[in-house]
Amino acid sequence: MGVDINVKRLPHGADLPLPVYQTSSAAGLDLVAAISVNVRLVLQPGGRDLIPTGLAIELPEGFEAQIRPRSGLALKHGVTLVNTPGTIDADYRGEICVIVINHGSEPFEIVRGDRIAQMIVAPVVQARLVEVDQLSSSQRGAGGFGSTGVSHSKRSSE
Repeated sequence: MGVDINVKRLPHGADLPLPVYQTSSAAGLDLVAAISVNVRLVLQPGGRDLIPTGLAIELPEGFEAQIRPRSGLALKHGVTLVNTPGTIDADYRGEICVIVINHGSEPFEIVRGDRIAQMIVAPVVQARLVEVDQLSSSQRGAGGFGSTGVSHSKRSSE
């Protein structure tokens, strides 16, 4: 199952590759950094920056694009995205940019063409909110954060 997405390369991303799936079963298309060739962008520990991709897209009605971190950057360097997943709505036509943060203990350099995030295209269902006086009961009820525990076995600290 596939969907066609119109892609516009912006002038500062003209020589960069279009996003691609790295394997035939991959869910995400890799997005690359479209920073200037002569810019040395170094994220210090705790630092964050807005990274352009040089792309704008036109999603079909009923779809969104989710911008997510790359697991290898997170594991190896502590580099991830601030707002994850970020959502690109079907009516957005501006440049896709990625807010990258360095949670690692060492500075992290980003250069032009580095794969910095992944984009997942997904269908969207818009909900109709129906106001009611009372909600039905459930096994969980109003139990909030941590109410279902952390493991299958009971711990005395739960």
